[in-house]
Amino acid sequence: MFTGFDDGKDPEALRTIGEVTRALGIRQHVLRYWEEQFPMLKPIKRSGGRRYYRPEDVALVAEIDRLVHHEGYTLRGARLALETKASGNGSGAETAAAPAVQPAASVVERLRAVRDDLAAALDRA
Repeated sequence: MFTGFDDGKDPEALRTIGEVTRALGIRQHVLRYWEEQFPMLKPIKRSGGRRYYRPEDVALVAEIDRLVHHEGYTLRGARLALETKASGNGSGAETAAAPAVQPAASVVERLRAVRDDLAAALDRA
């Protein structure tokens, strides 16, 4: 669980969007967009639409940030990885319903290799 807050509040306290984004180093509009893309991310919304994040919400945001910004997953890939993990299939085993999700960086690497192979084949022709 994310424990990067140094504000004197109880670790179980609710956090505002500003507190969460400052602690994780992401922008508020990015976090709002992630709320649309990740159905499991549902902060408490009070009057006026003010968001309050529970500790489990903050941990989920930190996990999304790690997958997308540090491991190179696409948003869709990160969502699938989190859904697979939540459904109990998080052991890394492939299933027909939930194919293995590859980080975007490895997909780009594979596409470059295919492009190079095609260019070499054209040169030989």
